[in-house]
Amino acid sequence: MRAFTHASPNRQQGFTLVEVSLVLVVIGLILGAVSIGKDVQRNAEYTKIKQKFVDQWASAYNSHYLRAGVVIGDSQTQPRLMVNGATYNTAVADGLISGQDMTDADEPKAICEGGQAPNMTRDEDLILHREMDRHGVRMPPGRAEGFEDRYAYLDTNGNPQELQVCFQWNKPGTAASSGNVMVISGLTPDLARALDQMIDGKADSREGLFRKYDIEEDGTEGAPGIEWAANNSQAYDADEGSDDDTSVNLDEDQVITVVATYKMNQ
Repeated sequence: MRAFTHASPNRQQGFTLVEVSLVLVVIGLILGAVSIGKDVQRNAEYTKIKQKFVDQWASAYNSHYLRAGVVIGDSQTQPRLMVNGATYNTAVADGLISGQDMTDADEPKAICEGGQAPNMTRDEDLILHREMDRHGVRMPPGRAEGFEDRYAYLDTNGNPQELQVCFQWNKPGTAASSGNVMVISGLTPDLARALDQMIDGKADSREGLFRKYDIEEDGTEGAPGIEWAANNSQAYDADEGSDDDTSVNLDEDQVITVVATYKMNQ
C-alpha cells in the first residue's frame, strides 16, 4: 500500500512570477494614474487662472474704457491714450518731464497697488482699485476684498505663489509690446508657457499678445521664436538665464517666477 504524505499546515508558499508581475503592473498603473491626475489638475488650474483672473482683468480694463471713454488713469479732457496719462499731463505741465511730442513721450508710471515687478512703482494717488471703483467697474474677486489684483496658487513643488496684475504704457519699439499692457508678475515658467499657448496659440516669449517682460535683455533682439528662458527646475531666487542654477531647486523650494506683458486692445 502506498503511503501518502500530507503537506504541513505551516508550510509557506511564495508568489509565482506571474503574480509578482501582475502586482508590479497594477502598481505602475496606479503611479501613472496619479501622475496623469496631477498634470490634469495643474492644467485645469492654469485654465482657471486665465479665465477667472487674467481674462476678467482684461474685461475690467475694457469696461473702464467703455464707461470713461479713456484707458485707466488717462485724462478725459486731454487724453493721451496712455495708461496713467493724466499724471503724465501734470508732469509735463509742471516741467518735470519732457514729451509734448507723442513720438518722444516719457513713460508715465504704472498704475497698480504696488508690487515687486519692474516699473510697478506708484504714487499714493495712483491706485488701481480706486480708479476702478471711481468709475463703477467691478473687479475680479482675486485673492480677497482689497486684493483683487492678486491671485494665490500652488507651484509644481506644492508651494504657494502669488500673481499680481498692473497696467502701464510702454514706448513704441518696446520688445515686450508697445502701448498699453497688462503686466503680470509671479508666473512660474510653466504657467507662463501655458498662458502664452492659450492666448497666442504658441509658447513664444517674444511674439504675440503675451510676451516676457524683459525679453529684450537676453541678447536676441529682433529674433522670432524665442523660448521662455526659465524653467521649473530653478529655485525662486535663481538666475533664470544661467544653467548653473538649475540644480539648486529642492522639493521644498519655491519655483522661480517670471513677469509677462499682455497687450491690451485699447
